[in-house]
Amino acid sequence: MRKIILFCIISLLVACGKDSNDDTMPIVPPPAKETVSLKVMTYNIAGAAASTGVRSLPDLAEVIKKANPDLVAIQEVDAFTTRNGKDVHLARDLAALCGMDYWFFAKAMNFYGGEYGDAVLSKFPIKESEAYTLTGDWEGQDIETRSAARITVEVGGRDICFISTHLDHTDNGWRIIQANELIEIVKGLDMPVIMGGDMNCTPTSDPMKTLYQELESPCKTNSCLGTYVGSKNAIDHLLYRSNDVLTLSEYGVYFWADKESDHYPVGAIFEVEKIGQ
Repeated sequence: MRKIILFCIISLLVACGKDSNDDTMPIVPPPAKETVSLKVMTYNIAGAAASTGVRSLPDLAEVIKKANPDLVAIQEVDAFTTRNGKDVHLARDLAALCGMDYWFFAKAMNFYGGEYGDAVLSKFPIKESEAYTLTGDWEGQDIETRSAARITVEVGGRDICFISTHLDHTDNGWRIIQANELIEIVKGLDMPVIMGGDMNCTPTSDPMKTLYQELESPCKTNSCLGTYVGSKNAIDHLLYRSNDVLTLSEYGVYFWADKESDHYPVGAIFEVEKIGQ
């Protein structure tokens, strides 16, 4: 009899337990964020070196096509110079050879009877663009005036800023000045930013530390792989500010492109969180 009573009590408790849990909300994990991949590259094309006969624009285009980026930051860009040809615009013509429909050029200074500066190539339509002049003193101290080419494109429904730039190659003090100017540009932008360029300095240098005030880098130590052909120094960089939208998934140096320029291309892939997620 006692066993029967005990069994009834246990059964009643179990039944009550089930009833009390009926209103408990199940634990449901949040939905995975939907992203779209964005592949970028920075590449100092060495002015295409047409005057030396060693390098060519088609060869540079083959490098870019093989890497297949969505956005390319290019430096040492001639536009209608006697060095490459008065009818040659390296950004325009390289974009055409690569099958990239959009490009933007920022003049740094007059050069060889034409212009010289930085540019971006894009597979995406350019929603906005702006050219910036960075401090230099070409006439007074033979310090090349530098530039930054900025575009805005839409990726995954979001506006993404992409910048190409090139810091001075002669003096760390000038590079620090130019890095500070770039930081002020970035501070004025209210969107994710990716910046590619030949910074002419290593990851632990003062100009790079200046850029780290606003921008992240996958390469902050001098153990990073060299980006200048024949050197162990990493002087070409891709930096970014994620704004909680960008996630870096891959980063690397394309060492197979060792003849087309005196710099290796540097590439990265970001996952961009789609809008509405």
